Amino acid sequence: MGGANEPSKPTESPTPTIGEIQATLGKRLDDVAKILAGALVAVAGIMTTLGLNSKFVFVALNNRSWPIYVASLCAIISIVCSIAALLIRPTGRGILWETGVLVLGVVFYMASLSIAVVGAAQAAGGNGRPTFTDVRLDGPRSNMRLRFSVHADGVQKWSHIEVSVNPQDLSSGKWGKDLYWSVLRPDDQGKVAQQIDIPLSPPAGTSVIAVSAVNPYEAEPGACEAKTQHGPACTELHIPEAGPQ
Repeated sequence: MGGANEPSKPTESPTPTIGEIQATLGKRLDDVAKILAGALVAVAGIMTTLGLNSKFVFVALNNRSWPIYVASLCAIISIVCSIAALLIRPTGRGILWETGVLVLGVVFYMASLSIAVVGAAQAAGGNGRPTFTDVRLDGPRSNMRLRFSVHADGVQKWSHIEVSVNPQDLSSGKWGKDLYWSVLRPDDQGKVAQQIDIPLSPPAGTSVIAVSAVNPYEAEPGACEAKTQHGPACTELHIPEAGPQ
């Protein structure tokens, strides 16, 4: 009778060599580097998801919106880090360098995504600066009507736009009392859109009607012509002198 078969011993997997470990780790790091290579695409995708189309991009660039520039710069640095990591040889010291470069790339990658959200919200929301459109002064001096529209985007919900109409006598250079003054509140989306249509009876000697709109909480000091992003909106209408009766 033959003896019982002895149970076979499980085969032990060979211990990976240092070279194999380095190659595996290097491959994983390369995968991270390839993900970071799409940083600009990811930033653009977030901005598009938040409604930042080409129109708002041009608005942001025109207003020198810093988050757009910073987010793009961080994304470019992240891509540079990913390319540098891919070019490093997977040796012992090389893996340490590659890890450090990728950690730096990940930091800039996350920073670009976060700043992109701020930039998209800032560009799409507006800056609270009022503007005038369709300004008209109709009718004879004895029966005038002043018509204009006030528009502003990105006005804080607790803020407002102040609109005033003032007469001026050019001969004396003095301003008269307000012919019209109002406070315009934004809607739930931070927008002010109001059409003004009022009768106008300027006092004797009035030769100029000045219309102004300002956000008093965000206005920066300076005249209407000052180079500022949050200055007042101003317009002047010259009216004819009263003819002989």
